[in-house]
Parts: sequence; C-alpha cells; structure tokens
Amino acid sequence: MFEGIIDVKGKSLFVKYNQTYEYQPTIVFLHDSLGSVQLWRGFPEKLAEATQCNVLLYDRLGYGKSFPMETHKRENDYMVQEADVLNDLLSELNINNATLFGHSDGGTIALITASKYPQKIKAVICEAGHIFVEDITVKGVEEALHTYNTTNLPARLQKYHGDKVETMVKAWTEIWLSKKFKSWNIEYLLKNITCPLLFIQGENDEYGTLDQVEKTISQVSGTAEKFIIPNIGHTPHKEVPEIVLNRSVEFINSLVN
Repeated sequence: MFEGIIDVKGKSLFVKYNQTYEYQPTIVFLHDSLGSVQLWRGFPEKLAEATQCNVLLYDRLGYGKSFPMETHKRENDYMVQEADVLNDLLSELNINNATLFGHSDGGTIALITASKYPQKIKAVICEAGHIFVEDITVKGVEEALHTYNTTNLPARLQKYHGDKVETMVKAWTEIWLSKKFKSWNIEYLLKNITCPLLFIQGENDEYGTLDQVEKTISQVSGTAEKFIIPNIGHTPHKEVPEIVLNRSVEFINSLVN
C-alpha cells in the first residue's frame, strides 16, 4: 500500500494505491466535482476485494490532499486535460490494465481517457457521467451553488479539502454556468472507446437525463451496457451501495483477463 504525494509532470497529487493482487488489473477511482479520495468511503476497497483487483484512488489537483489549483478559471477542455493527467499518472505507476470507475465529472474523465488512451484502459464503469450540457445539469449546479452560499456546506467540505474549498467550488460552478460551456460536447470522442463499458445512472439523477446514458452507449465502439436504478439520484454508490457494488462486481468479473 502506498499513500502519499506523487509528482506527475509538476502536479503534486495525493495517491492511495493498494497492490494486493499480483498480475491482476487495477481499478482506478475518479471522484466528482466536489469529491476526494476520502469521500469514496469504503466502496473502493469492497469492490477491489470482491473482484480480486488492485485499487488506485487519487485527488485531482485542487481537491482533497493534493496541492492547490493555480487558478479557478477553466476552459471547456478541462476534463480532457484531466484525462491527460490520469494517463501520466498511470504511466508513472506503470499501470497498463486499468478499469476506470468514475462518478459525475470523474465518469466523463473516464470516458475521455478510454477514448484517448485505449491501450491502457481495460474497461470503464461510468456513473452519472456527462457527454453534453443539459438544462437540468445547469439547474443542478445553480442549486448546489445556492446551497453552498446559504448552508454550512463550506465547513463540511473544508473537512476534506482544507483551504482549497472556495477555489474548488468556483472552478466547478463558474465553468458549468458560463455561456461558453453550453456548447461543450464530447460525443465526437465516443467512437474511439473500444473497451467494455457499463453506464450506471439513477433514474432521478438531478444533474442529467437518461439521454446521457443512451447517447453514450449507442456511440461507443466496444460492448456497452446500461444499469438504470429506479428512484435514485446522482450518487448511486452512496444511495444504494450494495446494488451498485453487486452490479459492478458482475461486470468486472465478466471481463476476459
């Protein structure tokens, strides 16, 4: 088990890497817009144990225990840049058989990484990811920002992100609520995804409709499955962890080693 800061081409990232199973694939967890390694709780370890896979978690720059972002300003391709960072991290750790499990922004980054670096990605589990901007997404971000400004959410986030909270929230909300981001779309990348894909989404996801799922699985080149969970919102792995765990285990165990 390694737990600490790794320099990835000048970016100091907090990494937690458990290599328990020799010669087995590594499941890489990619957190959401306000997430961190800690906020995954015990889910990654349970999935790793159930599938006999190694597990890698990391905080993106500006999150959790990683070093701060240089600026909160982002361009439309910020998640493509994050996919490049992930590729560099995988190279640094000599991981060439990763199964990506990404939630929300992390799900989108997982899709982009599988598209750009197919030689390193064995499979993708995308949970509540986005491939284009919808009105429901914008509304969800607006409501999250309102909650941040009117409740004790800043203090709760500080527990996990320290003094990086304000910059992190600005980075997320300002780009998603900007006019320039309305045109953001990664559908053109989907045809390059050749590995198996499982797309998990709550039927009542407050940040996206089922169009995100349908348009993704219909455009990738590899095999693709969807798992829609009734009466569940944006964070299935927290709302119904056992259901998500069991379906993820089934998917990973079905992969040809």
